[in-house]
Amino acid sequence: MPTDPSGAPPAPGLGSLPLASGVADVYRELLTVAPVPQREFLSTAPPQATRALAGLVKSGAVHRDAAGVLHVRPPRTALESWAAQREMEAARARATAETLSGLYTAVHGTGAAFVEVIEGKQAARELFRQLQAGARTQVRGLERGPYLRDTTRVPEEVQYDALRRGLRYRCVYEGELLHDEAMLAAVRAAVAAGEQARVFPELPLKMMLTDADRGLIILPRGSGDDADAVLVHRSRLLDGLSELFEVFWRLGAPIHATADAAQPDDEPSAETQRLLALLTAGLTDESIARDLGVSKRTVHRRVSRLQELLGARSRFQLGVQASRRGWL
Repeated sequence: MPTDPSGAPPAPGLGSLPLASGVADVYRELLTVAPVPQREFLSTAPPQATRALAGLVKSGAVHRDAAGVLHVRPPRTALESWAAQREMEAARARATAETLSGLYTAVHGTGAAFVEVIEGKQAARELFRQLQAGARTQVRGLERGPYLRDTTRVPEEVQYDALRRGLRYRCVYEGELLHDEAMLAAVRAAVAAGEQARVFPELPLKMMLTDADRGLIILPRGSGDDADAVLVHRSRLLDGLSELFEVFWRLGAPIHATADAAQPDDEPSAETQRLLALLTAGLTDESIARDLGVSKRTVHRRVSRLQELLGARSRFQLGVQASRRGWL
């Protein structure tokens, strides 16, 4: 096990980090020597340290800057980020389990009164349009993938019509979808037309909810390029689908109509990084204001702007989102 060359005892509390022993050893070593160039650090480290370091960088516990220098984020920040990830996964698992349990009961038990199965992608596609055309107040959706591959990318004319009628559209997109430049451009066009959109790394299903009346779940078939759908009417299952959507909506990061709006070219500035570092260190607003040489009101304004920019509802979420993006 690597030791502190100064002879100081290991940093307290590291045993609680959710890391394999080899990864924890690398993290401990970095706590004593960082900031340090990655090449220099790996030159004296055992071979397995390369893989461990990659995991630490991916998890956000270690940051590698543009010059290849390794910086260790405070253990508190790393633990909070890890805890937030686990909370999101737990929330997603609970919501998905509840929804799928309700779907199973509906199909195999007492759900005939409020569930209809629509076979074939053409019928599902037509119903998808009809539900939007008949919606009165809002449309919500989880967009996981192009199960209906013969359809156009969003926004479609039925959505434009609905937005012109004053409908509120909210949609959460799975992260992988936005790797497709054409899809990303289409989503931004939808946002420019009035849709509110967010992105989350992985979604459990593809669905659309219209008002509080009906929900449509798209189910890809095991083989081939076809898909079926389940239409859900007012029921506890529909309530569960609504709650599932709201979970992912709260966890998602906003998508803006242009790339510049999503992340300005000047962010994260050195000033922003300093502010975030002070926040995650637990300093009060008064202390942060003194450190930055600004007023307490200015601190509040900058924090609010960052929360809006990163889609964070609280200062804790702001720290998590900033850590994910490598801003800390």
